[in-house]
Amino acid sequence: MDDGKTGGDSKPNLVQVKHKLWLEKNGGIFGEGLFQLLSNVAGLGSISHAAREMGMSYRAAWGKIKMAEDGFGVPLVITHVGGEMGGGARLTPAADELLIKYRRFQELVDTFVQNSFQETFRGWPGP
Repeated sequence: MDDGKTGGDSKPNLVQVKHKLWLEKNGGIFGEGLFQLLSNVAGLGSISHAAREMGMSYRAAWGKIKMAEDGFGVPLVITHVGGEMGGGARLTPAADELLIKYRRFQELVDTFVQNSFQETFRGWPGP
């Protein structure tokens, strides 16, 4: 018999709100995936390592970065080739600022969505 409760948990299944957020400009897209990719580049110093961490190819990662750079009209990553330590990558100041602003905006939107959902759906579907 289904009593509307999960497994051994005493809490009933509750309706939840989910949403996705991204920015678009001239074909460039910046969302959670590119946020994570650029965050990984910042932490690992390499596009290939950042891509591998996310289970994607270097080519796919570089394509996403270039599409966003072209669309938004700002460089996001500076790469350097070779040398004793091999190649690498680092974020531009514009990319650092984008990560900070996007995360803050996402937090504001999350709070708004959750509060609006609670206010609108409070008590639904009833006991």
